[in-house]
Amino acid sequence: MANNMGNAIKNIFKIPELRDRVIFTILALIAFRIGIFIPIPGINIESWKGALSGLQSGAAGGFINFFDVFAGGALSNFSIFVLSVNPYINASIILQLLGSIIPSLKEMLKEGEQGRKKFGFYTRVLTVVLAVLQGLMMAFTSMNYRAVNSSGEPISAFAYIILATTSIVAGSMFVLWIGEMITEKGIGNGISVLIFAGIVSRYPSYAAQALVALTPFEWILLLVIAVVIVITSIAVQQAERRIKVQYAKRVVGNKVMGGSTTYIPIKVNGGGVIPIIFASVIVSLPSMISSFTPWQWDDSFFKLGGAFYLIVYAILIIFFTYFYSSVVMDPKEVSDNIKNYGGFIPGIRPGDPTSKFITTSMNRVTFIGAIFLVLISLLPYVIRSSSGVEIWIGGTSALIAVGVALDMLQQIESHMIARQYEGFMKKGKLRGRR
Repeated sequence: MANNMGNAIKNIFKIPELRDRVIFTILALIAFRIGIFIPIPGINIESWKGALSGLQSGAAGGFINFFDVFAGGALSNFSIFVLSVNPYINASIILQLLGSIIPSLKEMLKEGEQGRKKFGFYTRVLTVVLAVLQGLMMAFTSMNYRAVNSSGEPISAFAYIILATTSIVAGSMFVLWIGEMITEKGIGNGISVLIFAGIVSRYPSYAAQALVALTPFEWILLLVIAVVIVITSIAVQQAERRIKVQYAKRVVGNKVMGGSTTYIPIKVNGGGVIPIIFASVIVSLPSMISSFTPWQWDDSFFKLGGAFYLIVYAILIIFFTYFYSSVVMDPKEVSDNIKNYGGFIPGIRPGDPTSKFITTSMNRVTFIGAIFLVLISLLPYVIRSSSGVEIWIGGTSALIAVGVALDMLQQIESHMIARQYEGFMKKGKLRGRR
């Protein structure tokens, strides 16, 4: 197996186009990681890190750690990339949700390439707006940790707000540009690759913490858990329920059309990590408000890792899993499309019975996906409470890391197979198996 892997890696550099794409992706990621360590002008980084450390130990620590993992440590360094691709992700989610209820946006997505370009333009405009708002929020939050000037006084508050906000917005737009360039000239979806890089960059520190704090037996157990998480995530990410659809033969002029068999794929984890993201933001909101505003209250119910916190977190994940599933696929619309094209599900009558059958199948598959998301999301809290080490293995980070790695491997595989080279994924193992 090691020999096959080595040959596959060698083959990558035998294909000029693929070699250039891999090298470009590596260079782009290096530029991204360098930016993570460039602090915002005017910030006293030591004071900021001390304040952030105090917040991380409080009830809002879960949200702060969650945000910092996505940003690749940019929040800890309060770097120019502190927002990373978060404004773009938020803008994409908002417009996708609006697209399900606003007819004009929904029609735009059906207009082909031109419609997608318009939708992408609106996404970028909203990204800039969100980046400015979030940049202002970050600037005001960090204003008490300004650096001092030559006279020993903190720099002007107005100057700091303008400088910090401009730097944060410019950094966020630059990260978005890097992501788009990776998509165009590199390997994988650029935005996902940048998030993947941020997540994976934290793994060495996690390993170092575990090596120091855990016994050899606990370290081996943690390694086994990590392997099981990766294998399970791969299986669930690729798992889907296929509903068979049969199309009757039709005579159009002198041609016989139809008579084919296809299927409707219903993915077990159709919502990806979006339900976890939404649930994390909402469950952490009371603690965040309490930490960053003058209004203080007893937030013991929302203590990170507490029973009430985890129960609410799990319920919200299940709710958003079903909500996003209903947004992605409309059983009534799918049923009408099947009927209009002369298709039917064997054993099910067209029309409302087909719609009800698809809805029932979706609900059952979505339930499995929701339970999986709940288990893998709560796992980091279980590991942290049992080991006493700040190790966030599982949850959103594992799903993203596995999903992006699979996508990149599949793109590399397609380049290699197209040129008669042997790829990473053997037929009958990963490729072609459901």
